[in-house]
Amino acid sequence: MRITAIHAYRVELPLHEGSYKWSGGNAVSVFDSTIVAVETDAGITGYGEVCPLGPAYLPAYAAGARTGIAELAPHLIGLDPRELGPLNKRMDQAMRGHPYVKSPIDIACWDILGKATGVPVATLLGGRYGADFALYRAISQDEPEKMAEMVSTYRGQGYTKFQLKVGGDPGTDIARITAASARLESGDVLIADANTGWLQHQALRVAHAVRDVDVYIEQPCMSYAECLAVRRHTNRPFILDEVIDDLAMVVRGAGDQAMDVINLKISKVGGLTKAKQIRDLCVSLGIALTIEDTWGGDITTAAIAALAHSTPPEFLFSSTDFNSYVTVSTAAGAPQRKHGRMAASLEPGLGIQPRMEVLGRPVL
Repeated sequence: MRITAIHAYRVELPLHEGSYKWSGGNAVSVFDSTIVAVETDAGITGYGEVCPLGPAYLPAYAAGARTGIAELAPHLIGLDPRELGPLNKRMDQAMRGHPYVKSPIDIACWDILGKATGVPVATLLGGRYGADFALYRAISQDEPEKMAEMVSTYRGQGYTKFQLKVGGDPGTDIARITAASARLESGDVLIADANTGWLQHQALRVAHAVRDVDVYIEQPCMSYAECLAVRRHTNRPFILDEVIDDLAMVVRGAGDQAMDVINLKISKVGGLTKAKQIRDLCVSLGIALTIEDTWGGDITTAAIAALAHSTPPEFLFSSTDFNSYVTVSTAAGAPQRKHGRMAASLEPGLGIQPRMEVLGRPVL
């Protein structure tokens, strides 16, 4: 089997709630997603998706993904998409860095491998644990009481894990965390996610103020060194996200005891192949994971579900269902949230069928 063509489609994904706000005054109302189709001479086509969280979150942006795919795709024509190791090696040789460009291609090739073997991607990634897994719900940055109210709202939808978007004024963030924690019930989990938004002294102030609150602190500062300093001065469980961008950073963080949990975003590390390597290392090291991506629709959700469902439950801190946040469905058969939980598809590959009437004509 050989790759014969690679196409990319651009799809806009508006949000049900109008906008999504996080630290630094950043906000998105419509996500710009890129869906990749990898065609083969066996008549099997695989699909992947990449959707950066705007251009100001990570070193990634939507137009850059499509430009990079156009640059990279010619180097992959003629390769066997089932040979994930050689395929990723070729991508890394042809383009240094830019993992978010490579991610949808890698995901599409896992989809092909599953379809070719008649096996779900979750099985290929290690096998399903249980019937389903728990999701978290992100709470967009707002006034403290409004964010606290959303804890109750989302609990009514079945969620028990809540990720507050903080990273603004420390006093306001302390009020946000305190107000939200007052709404927690037995078994609930609260995460204060600053998305790199605090300076070190601000993060230390917040961490000290909430030292008696049952809350996780996630990625308080921009740099690893700053986060490590905060980690060493707080008794709260600690999550690293934005700085965890490859296997080496996990090894470094584990050696420094810099975190209890990592947030593993598939496109940030280059696709399912490298995400699986990181996931498996974390399991060996005893580090829990939130498994997700920067954003996306049905195809990203299917890829997240496959990796999350094949993660031992004791190490799966949480995951997410991005397709429930947006108003547009790009594929049939994608996993759907049920009472705050989700399950990977049992169908071969990712188990999705793109809605070509939504994708339209390829942009490259």
